[in-house]
Amino acid sequence: MTEPMHAALTERYGKPEELRWGDAPQPKVGPDSLLVRVRAAGCNPVDYKILAGNLDSLIPTFFPLVPGWDLAGTVEQVGPAVTSFQVGDEVIGYARQDFVHLGTFAELASVPVRALARKPAGLSWAEAGALPLAGLTAYQALTEALGVGPGQTVVVLAAGGGVGSFAVQIARSLGAGVLGTTSPRHRDWVASLGATPVDYTAGDVADQVRQHCPDGVDAVLDLVGGEALRQAPGLLSPGGRLASVMDPPAVKELGGRYVFVRPEPSQLGELAAMAEKGDIRVGLQQTYPLDRAGEALAKLAEGHTQGKIAVEVG
Repeated sequence: MTEPMHAALTERYGKPEELRWGDAPQPKVGPDSLLVRVRAAGCNPVDYKILAGNLDSLIPTFFPLVPGWDLAGTVEQVGPAVTSFQVGDEVIGYARQDFVHLGTFAELASVPVRALARKPAGLSWAEAGALPLAGLTAYQALTEALGVGPGQTVVVLAAGGGVGSFAVQIARSLGAGVLGTTSPRHRDWVASLGATPVDYTAGDVADQVRQHCPDGVDAVLDLVGGEALRQAPGLLSPGGRLASVMDPPAVKELGGRYVFVRPEPSQLGELAAMAEKGDIRVGLQQTYPLDRAGEALAKLAEGHTQGKIAVEVG
């Protein structure tokens, strides 16, 4: 029997604050998986939504539940079918599996090889661990759902947060101009990423956008939902495209594309290369030790995070 590992876990659905620090069973390593010693894990809204049971109808869940889908760490063991990594490699991963059980808020994680890429040498563990899920979400939304290219203009709704901050930088690297909605608190941060800030507290967003683009913009990436999503088509030029990570039925009704990020190693490798070249940077608002993971997720759930929050494991 293997020794237990330390993890942030829970035996039932509940609030992030109810996560406890304790022992969990070490994960098994399948033929196409690797055992990774986790050094850091990014925090994402999906983590506290899983803890609340909001994805119970979508993804099978087994308790004890260890949250976390992001990681950066070092390979400790490779499955017999894995040829692209070896013990000692430093990796990053969007470690979503087909069920929720033993996630990345732990000392060790079993990760499918399809979810991994090599860690950018220029990033800290915490920065690297915060890149995969949010970075891939932004990348897939911009390149696949919206087809953003040179000379186009994109509006990113909630440009100062985790996905939004990556979206601004990726859109810029694709040659697009970017307007990003933000509060006054994060205005300077959004501007530093390369976007023209649009203060959603200062009046109608559509009016402000049309001061810069009288005929509308080519694409809108919605990371807010609700009323912001319903008003998004009013920002578009004729033939403009809409994508959102929120509310699939509403997006479809508005003629847009819903984005649920998927693991994609080639794209994760592209993000790593962009980070290595300095084309994108990971803005960390705060990091927490693993035994305070519940506090980290509770902070994220409050909203208005600038960039990313990460948990440091070792």
